[in-house]
Amino acid sequence: MTLRDQHVLVTGGSSGIGLAIARRCALAGARVSLLARDPAKLASAAESIRAAAPGARVAVASADVSAEPQVLPALALLQSELGPVDVLVASAGVSMPGYFEEIPVEVFERSMAVNYLGVVYPAKALVPGMRQRRRGAIVIISSGVGLVGIFGYTPYAPTKFALRGLAESLRSELRSSGVGVTIVYPPDTQTPQLEQENATKPAETRALTAAGGTWTADAVARAAVTGLERGRFAVTPGLSMTALGAFHSVLGPLIRWGCDRIAQRARAVHGKGGPA
Repeated sequence: MTLRDQHVLVTGGSSGIGLAIARRCALAGARVSLLARDPAKLASAAESIRAAAPGARVAVASADVSAEPQVLPALALLQSELGPVDVLVASAGVSMPGYFEEIPVEVFERSMAVNYLGVVYPAKALVPGMRQRRRGAIVIISSGVGLVGIFGYTPYAPTKFALRGLAESLRSELRSSGVGVTIVYPPDTQTPQLEQENATKPAETRALTAAGGTWTADAVARAAVTGLERGRFAVTPGLSMTALGAFHSVLGPLIRWGCDRIAQRARAVHGKGGPA
């Protein structure tokens, strides 16, 4: 699909991958709206997009994607400014890695509310209009840990697995409607969220994620936008994610064996393998 003159709405669009995608869409001629919690960050993000794409139409609205009563009026406001949403990019997310027994249950609840229901709420609101117009797209930002769960991500990985199930089911339902579905599985990406993760990330998790390297948000955004424009369902940036996306079920036993070995070595060095 072409992005020129399309209204692209990005949740979590005030920073990280969401902002990078919004910027690329604006450069492609789209009208861009951003939905996130922090008004100051939203204002700064909008200015950065206008600076990168002079003349771009950009709108913002503050809302917590985990709260449907906040999401619905925010969507109405953004559509009143820029017209019906043609593309929803669901990028908002939270992550707090750690040892399972040490993580409060509230973190699991918050993670599912933001990472999963934070996609369901805007999609539920926008898909009927897309169906009626017989065009549109839903882009869901998952994660590499949405393909294989790893040490330390017990609150996060299940939410990203849930997005995979949602995307696959939604793609099937919308297949003949003119509405496309794309799901993106980024590797570790240099974003403010990654910096927050590093504050609580166990040594074993650091060792495991280091093996895959770190991408820039713009590189992930480039892959996501290209996948959207070409109508791809699954976008797996980089060779490692592509191999994982294609063969994760077949390679599951080998991947688990390798991850266990890396975690074991990290424990030997750092002297911890779980709660004290």
